[in-house]
Amino acid sequence: MNLIYQKEENLNADEFQSVLIRSTLGARRPVDDIERLGAMVQNANLVITARDGDLLVGVARGLTDFCYCTYLSDLAVDEQYQNRGIGKQLIREVMKVAPQAKLILLSAPAAVDYYPKLGMERHPHCFTLDHKI
Repeated sequence: MNLIYQKEENLNADEFQSVLIRSTLGARRPVDDIERLGAMVQNANLVITARDGDLLVGVARGLTDFCYCTYLSDLAVDEQYQNRGIGKQLIREVMKVAPQAKLILLSAPAAVDYYPKLGMERHPHCFTLDHKI
């Protein structure tokens, strides 16, 4: 397996949709709304991909100021490629681009035990809001 990790400025929404579906994130993302997925990718200012040849097998999509914080909103790895260190390397690649920034993410339920193995700490003071007040 010869994976290529790279920063991508124009990730195709169809490829993004495909890797989300092939990962555990598909259940929690609007994979049936290709227009919204396109906006998600277009409006992110940091997208790192892992490719096996032409096949997108992993993606880290985030928002960052490149100096204080990076919110990693998506870390998706094709289920057939999991347990090979791809997620860990995607995080490393994100941190190379913004080395001073603290990495922040909300874990998918299936990945809650994964992140502490990478040295990440749980934070008890996180809040979310899915609707307007």
